[in-house]
Amino acid sequence: MWLVVACVPLLPAILVACARYGVDAASLCRGAVAWALRLLRGRACAKSTHAFVFSRCTHGQADSVLRTFELYADTRPSPCIGPVTGEALDRALRRLGPSRVLELGMHCGYTSVRVLRLLPSAGRLIAVELDPLAAELGEEVILVAGFKHSQFQVLTSSSAEAIPTLGLFLEVNRGISEGLDMVLMDHNPGQYLPDLLALEREGLLRPSGCSVLLIYSSRRAAADGGEVMDWIRARPDRYSVKSELPFMTEIFYQNKSTRVDE
Repeated sequence: MWLVVACVPLLPAILVACARYGVDAASLCRGAVAWALRLLRGRACAKSTHAFVFSRCTHGQADSVLRTFELYADTRPSPCIGPVTGEALDRALRRLGPSRVLELGMHCGYTSVRVLRLLPSAGRLIAVELDPLAAELGEEVILVAGFKHSQFQVLTSSSAEAIPTLGLFLEVNRGISEGLDMVLMDHNPGQYLPDLLALEREGLLRPSGCSVLLIYSSRRAAADGGEVMDWIRARPDRYSVKSELPFMTEIFYQNKSTRVDE
């Protein structure tokens, strides 16, 4: 019954589409129900994950927040990447030592906390999350983990809307910053290639080198993101594949044509 209620606001759009394009109403209704189900399940998951972590972790301790996330994920569906992918992320962070990191798809804040605890004191994370509820809860988890607003920025919007505005946050256009040292993509795999192109077009990837980590929640998601890998392999002058794990691929961007030898 609740699904019917959730889909009621979509009925006018469904009827217009059917009348204008001759689309089957039943198919559109099924699609609307599936969309509503994913949305409501995702929000319920975000709320329950946040409540569990908030009530059981030791506030002010990032490692406690991460362990509590993982305890929750042991028995319940969770959007967090988990300890295996998380440890691979940690290794990349320690090896690269980035100071400016962009996270596309922050979900409940697990990866954000994982990144922030390994950034230098002057480092900064910009996290982009489409769902306002997930963004709000994720930001609260980051603060619970002991980090300050001066260390991170949460943008509530789609990645496509956020990317053209990032130059202001990074001060790239003023010549103060050379751009991003690392980008984490953990949102919609179908958006990975368009977002990578937009980041390069906006001059947000550090020309001397920027690592891009493509995170996949499942093998099906990895298959959906195959387009970006084909594109990367076709451009060895700027991109190289550093490592491929079951649920995370690390690529490296370097614009050699703009590099100035000292």
